[in-house]
Parts: sequence; structure tokens; C-alpha cells
Amino acid sequence: MDTIITRIWHGITRAHHADEYLEYLKETGIDNYKRIPGNVGVQILRRFENDKCHFWTVTRWESYQSIQQFAGDQYEKARYYPEDEKYLLEKEPNVIHCETFEF
Repeated sequence: MDTIITRIWHGITRAHHADEYLEYLKETGIDNYKRIPGNVGVQILRRFENDKCHFWTVTRWESYQSIQQFAGDQYEKARYYPEDEKYLLEKEPNVIHCETFEF
């Protein structure tokens, strides 16, 4: 059975920035994920909570080496883009990685 590694990043914006940030995510991180050999899927999860909006990017990878091509040697650290500062209420320092099995 091949093991897939799932990488999960979480961020929070103001609710009124949710649609704009979703577009920004698609133009930055999502486009970058898809260009990396070994990326096998990308999903964005979004949930509104009062005046905030939570985002999770959930990416699937063939290996940790593939993830390193996107995130660098310290692949457990979150990767941010310049305009994230405009949208995000805080910058979580790390992401999580999980072995993923599909049945």
C-alpha cells in the first residue's frame, strides 16, 4: 500500500476578507502546490465563525521529499506569502503532516 502524506495548514481571517483571501490562496499557494512534482491533490476548507473565517489548506503528497520541494528543508514550518500579512489575524508557525490511507 502506498502511503500518502497529507499536509494541513490553518489560518484565520476576518469574515469580510474571506472571498478575497480565497482568491489570493488560489493565486499563490495553490498554484505553487500544483507545480511541484509529487503533489497529488489540493483542497481548501473554509468555515465562518462569527466575524472570523478559518481556512485549512489540505494537500496530499507522494513523499516528504516532495513536500520539501515546496516548503524547504524545514518543511514542518508554515510557508507564508507577502500579502498574508494583510489578511491573516495571526501566523501559525507550523503545519501538521499525517500519513494518509484510503480504503
